[in-house]
Amino acid sequence: MNTPVQAVIFDLDGVITDTAEYHYEAWKALAEELSIPFTREFNEELKGISRMESLEKILVLGGKAHDFTEEQKIALADKKNEHYLTLIQNISPADVLPGISEFIDEIQAQGLKIGLASASKNAFAVLESLGLKDKFHAIVDAKTVLRGKPDPEIFLKAAHLLEVEPGACIGVEDAAAGVEAIKGAGMFAVAIGAKELFAHADLVYESTVELSLEALLPQVR
Repeated sequence: MNTPVQAVIFDLDGVITDTAEYHYEAWKALAEELSIPFTREFNEELKGISRMESLEKILVLGGKAHDFTEEQKIALADKKNEHYLTLIQNISPADVLPGISEFIDEIQAQGLKIGLASASKNAFAVLESLGLKDKFHAIVDAKTVLRGKPDPEIFLKAAHLLEVEPGACIGVEDAAAGVEAIKGAGMFAVAIGAKELFAHADLVYESTVELSLEALLPQVR
């Protein structure tokens, strides 16, 4: 990256807060209703991809890929989302992951812009509940893009709204599909999770608590 860093763009689920358990419970309830076995291991395959893509994977898993019309699939996805929205009603600032509030404050103190690129269609509501929405200069969610991760569109759109070049951005993700999207956008990719899962990331931290702009910037530049 030759251009000095001007912005940090975050994924939401698994980076800013962990709503993975709520997604898991909502998908599991729908899958069981369709008589499809659903495990935590399979749920890992849904990280970072859109709601409709997740549904398609579940239907393939259960051998029901061709059992529903597009309208019926949309209704199933909406049903899952209604259940998810019920589950996250009690989310609060206490659910911000460790180190994230401090990292965001550090970014602000440096005068850098902050963006969100989330596969969730509920990103605005979740950020509001976390008390973080006003910290973000641009929020891009699944409702505003045509192609989901690993396509780079969502990160490119966030950079455009932030009015910065993609090459001047750091992207922070917890899913391989998200890291692929960051790299496809020409950004510096920071992954959160086990190092062996992120061969294409520029930098990997095991936990959000390790995020530090002071430690990160020298490695980017």
